[in-house]
Amino acid sequence: MTVSPASRAVQQYAATSGNLTARMALHAYGTNPQDWFAFVAAHLPRGGDVLEVGAGTGALWSRVDRRDLRLTLTDFSPAMCDRLRAVDGAAVRRCDATRLPFAAAAFDTVIANHMLYHLDDPEAAVREFARVLRPDGRVLVAVNGRAHHTAIIALGPAIGRPDLVLSTTHHDITAETVPGLLGRHFGTVTVDRYPGDLEVPSPEPVMAYLGSIAAEPLTAGQEAAARGLIEARIAADGVFHIRRDTVLITARP
Repeated sequence: MTVSPASRAVQQYAATSGNLTARMALHAYGTNPQDWFAFVAAHLPRGGDVLEVGAGTGALWSRVDRRDLRLTLTDFSPAMCDRLRAVDGAAVRRCDATRLPFAAAAFDTVIANHMLYHLDDPEAAVREFARVLRPDGRVLVAVNGRAHHTAIIALGPAIGRPDLVLSTTHHDITAETVPGLLGRHFGTVTVDRYPGDLEVPSPEPVMAYLGSIAAEPLTAGQEAAARGLIEARIAADGVFHIRRDTVLITARP
């Protein structure tokens, strides 16, 4: 049965921040010395009113000098909003990304960091980003390309669990398609690719990632099969290599 992106997001995130935390931990094994959050931070302005939509655990804001930023963080998830309230000085609102509870032209910067593909109607959210953005502002959208994490995606079918994916066939929100989507609502769109892959030296972080995306727990046999495949790759290559295909897209009116 096909599950809509929004329904999948509710399963994954509404009651816990643990699934997202487990997936973020995998990226500690990146080959780029500039981690993802530092990469995003380098694209942020030094000041102004900043809105992050679907802010998750708020991890970005531990990497940003926020002294001159007036920060508003939103998420649909009660569990995530609980985490976001720990971000010092930030206003936190629980809301739907397609119906933002803010006035028009309220923000200088809007950030959507790996969240558009969790929505049933991503274009409705993009329209909201354009509505709340000031005429001289910018929107930063992070998405993954079709080649992202293919080594992990291949593990599910190999152990009899093709459901071990976060994406669905409900829509195509990728690095290949989102620039065109933003181009329908903004005047200028630029794409910056984040370089670097993941090289994981042991099975545990990959197993934790698989566990975080499983709607139903893996059986003992499935766990053993996945671990065996990962260990075989590490034995052959020294690491479990995972391609990362991620971009940060900047859109301006």
